[in-house]
Amino acid sequence: MSKVNILQLRKAIGREEFDHTLLSSALSSYLAVDQKINELLKSGTIDRVKKGLYVFGPESRQAPICKESLANLIYGPSCISMEYALSFHGLIPERVETITSVTPKRDKEFNTPVGRFTYRYLNAAKYPHGIEQQWIDKLHPILIASPEKALCDYVVLNDVPEFTITSSAKAFLLQDLRIGQESWARFDVKKLLRLNAHYNSQNIARILEVL
Repeated sequence: MSKVNILQLRKAIGREEFDHTLLSSALSSYLAVDQKINELLKSGTIDRVKKGLYVFGPESRQAPICKESLANLIYGPSCISMEYALSFHGLIPERVETITSVTPKRDKEFNTPVGRFTYRYLNAAKYPHGIEQQWIDKLHPILIASPEKALCDYVVLNDVPEFTITSSAKAFLLQDLRIGQESWARFDVKKLLRLNAHYNSQNIARILEVL
């Protein structure tokens, strides 16, 4: 059987992340396409992220994998949110390794060859509000929470104690989330108000008082 030409395969696919349909199309000139896919997996030329979703292996890679794009593809509908989105927007100092997304479907977690992806259930009435499309590069548009939605999602999906006074909300921003006071102006208060019409959270209302 003829061996897969990796350079031709890469050219036909055109990116580091791809699904089974694109991979099968790129291999359509070969006999026994499924066998070819298994050979590519065994050799490490490609890695399976989940059933039907692949990336090129470390030795075959020509560019970094876009984990944010994979997060959207692994489980959907979903959008990247919470700590990862806050870090992405430059609002918290720590680099966040695990990509957490919100979804109107049930909670799910995927440990993959390229990292850990978690998905948190968010009520369908709250889920669609505040989602933005950002371009990582010309090949990778992603769905990610706005800074305001990321903050709201974090507050409602974690066991955050009730803020009985405004100073508690201030301490939460500074100490728990480590969002410096110099960054507070980057939150759009009008967007937060509109979001809280759907989230209906007393804690978010306290945060609004601080901001």
